[in-house]
This record gives sequence, structure tokens and C-alpha cells, in this order.
Amino acid sequence: MRVQAILRAAFGLFAITTGGATSAFALPLGDGEFNAALAPNFAPPPVGAVDFTAIVALSNCSGALVRYTTSLPEDKAMVLTNGHCFEGGLLDAGEVLVNEASTRTFRLLNAAGSENLATLRATKVLYATMTDTDMALYALSLTYAEIQAQTGVEALTISDHRTEEGAPMHVVSGYWRRIYSCTVDAFVYEMREDEWTWKDSIRYSSPGCETIGGTSGSPIVHGDTKEVIGVNNTGNEDGGRCTMNNPCEVDEAGNVVVREGASYGQEVYTVYSCLNDANQIDLAREGCLLPRP
Repeated sequence: MRVQAILRAAFGLFAITTGGATSAFALPLGDGEFNAALAPNFAPPPVGAVDFTAIVALSNCSGALVRYTTSLPEDKAMVLTNGHCFEGGLLDAGEVLVNEASTRTFRLLNAAGSENLATLRATKVLYATMTDTDMALYALSLTYAEIQAQTGVEALTISDHRTEEGAPMHVVSGYWRRIYSCTVDAFVYEMREDEWTWKDSIRYSSPGCETIGGTSGSPIVHGDTKEVIGVNNTGNEDGGRCTMNNPCEVDEAGNVVVREGASYGQEVYTVYSCLNDANQIDLAREGCLLPRP
């Protein structure tokens, strides 16, 4: 998780204190409105790469309008972002939120990322955690059919399986309106950052995907299938070992490796192991792989 000095969240300006340092996770300064003067000067995405279709900007992070492979047009639509982007602040290790009320808003971008097509509003947090993975799924007030009728936008599909090493990928940031392009470099058995531990994380190849603050919550989109294979969440900024802003890699034998400058994301396909016949997350379902409260 990228940490900076001050966080402006949807509910106001506040500071987070961790280990004596004041910080805020992966979130740039600003009031949530896009400011081109603050945006880094990246080259445009390659021709034929994914665009900003179904990408949203939060007040403090990035995200995407998403669906399951089994979602129906009449289902309430969903937004995917990081658990550490939750508007109530950082979740403790082991903490899980399920069906929490929310009125959070999301700005839905056009394909070019140049305009806001609509403001979408949440009704609840379906699921959020920073344990094992770093994800939050919001239910919206509108259905997929209603959003498509109003904006012409179809949701991105969350992949129902683990992707492969070497897969072409794009990290699409709605906050910065920038697209990073690279490949899946490797899968990390375990990653640790401060009090949090994540499993089977995606490490990005370099150069191409050196993500920055504000890109948290961006979908990791497969370059060929255009499915969402993960959610961007952190990077090692200055070579620290398993500390805030400096996640480390841990293998099955417990060996720790630090890769300064490496960026990472978390897989989300495990949500399918917990879906019931009504496309609802049921953590009591046999074989469910998501952490429980």
C-alpha cells in the first residue's frame, strides 16, 4: 500500500498514525476531482490496449464497475476496489466487513477517460478485507441494465480462475486516468506489509507497471481476455523490509526477499468459491476461500 502524508477521503481530511508515523494508504493529495496538473506525465497506452470502459474514480482511489460471469442484467451492479480504500479507514488484520451500509459515490469514466459519464452510488459494502487479499466489493443502487441504458457502459467481468505467469496485463487507474501495461512477472506465495499478510499475490514485470499513490484499487485487466484478474494495491518504495510502503515477499520456507521498486496486486477470483445460486457472497458455503469475520 502506497503511504503518503495526508489522506482526503470522501468524509473529510484526516491522518492515520502507524508506528509513530502519520500516513495514508495509497492515496494522493486532493479532493477527489481529477487535476491534470498533479498527474504524472505517462505515455499513452499502446494501440489496441484496454481503455477506460467501466473504470471509476473514487474520492481517494481507483476502481472498476464489475460483474461475475454469472451476473444477470437485473442484478445490482458492483464496484471493485481495495479493502484499504474503504471510506471508514484501514481495516485491521483479520477484519472482514460484510453487507455494511454505504452511500459512497463513484465517477464512471468514458472510454477515453476524458469525461465523467455518471455518478454511481453504493448502497452497501458487500465484502471488504485486507486479509489474504486486499479487496472491497460495493453494491450499487442501479442494476447493470440500468447503467448500460443510461451510459452505454458494460461492466468488466471478474475472472473465475487464476491467471498465468507471463500474461499481458494492464493496471487502469480511474483516479489518475492512466493505464500501465506490462506482464504478470510471478506469483508471490505470501506478502507482508506492516500488520497485513496477503497470499498468492501478483508481482508485475518492470518496466511498465511502476504504480504510484492513487492507483490503489485499479483493476488488473488481462490484455487478451479483458477480464479482471486482480486489483492493484501496493509496492516497495524504498527497499524497507516488510514495513509500511515496503512489502516483502515470503516463500513457503519462510525466506524473506525484498524487491525495491516492485509493484503488486491481489487476486480476486477466489470470490467465486463463496457465491451461492443467487450470486450472493456466502462465507459459510462449503469450500469458500475468502476470510470470514
